[in-house]
Amino acid sequence: MTTTPADDIDETARRSIGARRNPASQEAILDAAEAILNEEGIAGFSIEAVARRARAGKPTIYRWWPNRTTLMLDVYKRFKITREFPDTGTLRGDLIAFLENQLLGFWKDRLCGTVYRAVIAEAQHDPDAAAALFAYQAERKKVALDMVDRAKARGEVDEAVNGELIIDMIVSFAWHQLLLDRVDEAIKVIDGVVDGVLMGCAGYQREDLGVV
Repeated sequence: MTTTPADDIDETARRSIGARRNPASQEAILDAAEAILNEEGIAGFSIEAVARRARAGKPTIYRWWPNRTTLMLDVYKRFKITREFPDTGTLRGDLIAFLENQLLGFWKDRLCGTVYRAVIAEAQHDPDAAAALFAYQAERKKVALDMVDRAKARGEVDEAVNGELIIDMIVSFAWHQLLLDRVDEAIKVIDGVVDGVLMGCAGYQREDLGVV
């Protein structure tokens, strides 16, 4: 029995369907998703378009990514994978580098800024998208808190300081600027934002920030 290319695609899709992701199929789907986002932007991005580009069955994609937002978020994670959290030796330096490299500077003039803005927007009306975004943020915050914990160990800030609140304030500023499409302007005031946050921390003095 001879097979057509379409038969081969369908057979490949059938073999890849399952609760456990096939690494090769997963990478092909993520490659296709990234390519579509690069070429057509958010408006041209859909599960159907990714399935055609990756030559995968839609049931496979929907099994692994229940909606387009979770797929976009996984593409975004690929952008982030090479970015390490800063360890400059001071909390001030770490937070400045965090904004410059992990957040605002990372989003500037890049597809990932557009993608992340779309993920945040869709999370406002899609509970599944909101849950995926919250889980991603919780994972990132856990790592970011190491910056504050190191500062406490060095005696830079009081043990009673709420590290989660510090990270939330920094991230909230960055998100606000991203959603307003004012990343370029925000990058210019990073130092002042970090200094403003740290002035509220017990154990930080004005002279520690170079403020007179």
